[in-house]
Amino acid sequence: MSHRPVISLTDCADPNAVARQSARIAALFGTTPSILPLAGPDPEGVAALTLLDLLRATDLVGGPTHPSVVLVNIAPRDGHWPNGVPFCYFWHGEHLVISTLTPRVLAPLRTYFGLELVQVTDVREVVQAAAGQWAELSAAQVEEIVRTQFRSLWYVPLLARWLVDGRPVPATAAPVPDAADTTAPVRVAVVDNFGNCKLDRPAAAVFGRVGADALHLRRHHDGGTIAVRGFDRLPDVPRGEPGITTGSSGVGFAELVVRGGSAAELFGLREGDPLPQLTS
Repeated sequence: MSHRPVISLTDCADPNAVARQSARIAALFGTTPSILPLAGPDPEGVAALTLLDLLRATDLVGGPTHPSVVLVNIAPRDGHWPNGVPFCYFWHGEHLVISTLTPRVLAPLRTYFGLELVQVTDVREVVQAAAGQWAELSAAQVEEIVRTQFRSLWYVPLLARWLVDGRPVPATAAPVPDAADTTAPVRVAVVDNFGNCKLDRPAAAVFGRVGADALHLRRHHDGGTIAVRGFDRLPDVPRGEPGITTGSSGVGFAELVVRGGSAAELFGLREGDPLPQLTS
């Protein structure tokens, strides 16, 4: 059995849910997973940038890597699907990614990694195929997995195990959604522990070029505006001043920072928020 490291991004992340997922993944893979809760106000935005970052983290190693498994679960219950949005999968080199079929999470992979297709699965079809060929599951157990509302616990780890084992999992190819509208507002994808705001676009798309005229952003505490200039890196920003830099996330994605301070606090920003009254 392959002991692959498993990383899970999930909005089912209360202590009870994390404990159950950790136990099930450990039992199936022989390794303790890393579970990253998506508990903020915009889990889709966080998942989109974090998934890009996880896959980028497997690059620039100078040699072969150990295959890993990445699980992404965003669980809307909008009534469009019988029991939640389907799960799909794809391979990034030797790394397996399983995700809810969430356009906002998957679209950046098409834009920046050239991912064109994912394999969409149907829970009942997959589990029934497994029960008929390689898994010891009774009809009642199949039905329990199919009907559960906690699919990221009961179904997704099994799907990952079976794919890693090379089982003939039935799936249907589907195109990755087109990139998001580039005319949409620039938004905060992630706020890090320093208060730096990781944005959802490359720096060049946000600011144009280093040395261009400053952007004027609205301060949170008094509603006034402050000029924010572009800089290459965080060390280039004068201490105590805000700036937009090429950050460490995505593929040259922008970060709104205050060197020695918190951009999130200065501008009153949370994950999912657009930049406040961004004008040039």
